Amino acid sequence: MTRFSGATVLEAQDRIAPFIHRTPVLTCSTLDEKVGASVFFKCENFQKTGSFKFRGACNAVASLTKSERGCGVLTHSSGNYAQALALAARLHGVPAYVVMPENAPGIKKQATAGYGATITLCPPTQAGRHETAERIREETGATFLDSHDDPRVFAGQGTACLELIEEIGELDLILAPVGGGGLLSGTLLAAKHLLPKATVIGCEPAGADDAARGIALGERIIDFVPHTIADGLRTPLGENTFEIIRDMADDIVLVSEANIVRSMRFIWERMKIVIEPSSAVAVAPLLNGSVGVKGKRVGVILSGGNVDLTQFFELLEAEL
Repeated sequence: MTRFSGATVLEAQDRIAPFIHRTPVLTCSTLDEKVGASVFFKCENFQKTGSFKFRGACNAVASLTKSERGCGVLTHSSGNYAQALALAARLHGVPAYVVMPENAPGIKKQATAGYGATITLCPPTQAGRHETAERIREETGATFLDSHDDPRVFAGQGTACLELIEEIGELDLILAPVGGGGLLSGTLLAAKHLLPKATVIGCEPAGADDAARGIALGERIIDFVPHTIADGLRTPLGENTFEIIRDMADDIVLVSEANIVRSMRFIWERMKIVIEPSSAVAVAPLLNGSVGVKGKRVGVILSGGNVDLTQFFELLEAEL
């Protein structure tokens, strides 16, 4: 059994409560009728910076010692975590240094800078990220905070599930997307602590199936090339998150690209909320029937709503 405890999620909840949004839990009668279940969506698309990542970043920064805060925090990220750490650092009066690949979307660079982070661009490779981050760490003394594998981070991520259970009560099944594993790990720690009989399933793109393959093989897979629209789920599991998911997850289900797009469209059209493809990965098993849910109370963690709409609106404007 994993050495990590659900108690860390409870501690994180108290630590970050003054800074985060307690996001709403929404339902969809059309979906309930379609799948024959009662489904409750924890909407982290309404979280600060638009994703669950702010929870983990906030807990990690709040956990630093006074001397660590003085030197600042550092990470490498191309998207949601970069923004989350930048804002968490600003709210705690801590300098933030973020390494971003040169090909990161301009809108995400702008948002991260807008939250006050010092951005350093690097070659769009894992080696480029690590080398640049290490150089900045040596220059500044900043504490490196991994986007998913730091225990302080995934404990913070688990507070989304904690809030869901506090509001809804008993759940038979909980679905969460899995990429680097921070959200699913935190969800597992929270759910198994409060609802030990609940089934928790990780949802993963078939084109980035390192978690499913790694769990089946019994060893972490890090050398793979992901092919999925769910850009937030292209990261391999970390050492800690692999351990938690291997020991605690009831299953990992794979989702096709077509199902991701269809699920995203369904939520946009029926619930009138914007979710990103990574969130849709946790909805897809309901719509494609790959997970049996009839008669059950089901929780779904919608991880975020950060969608780059630039191309969409460019197409619309071209029609005017």
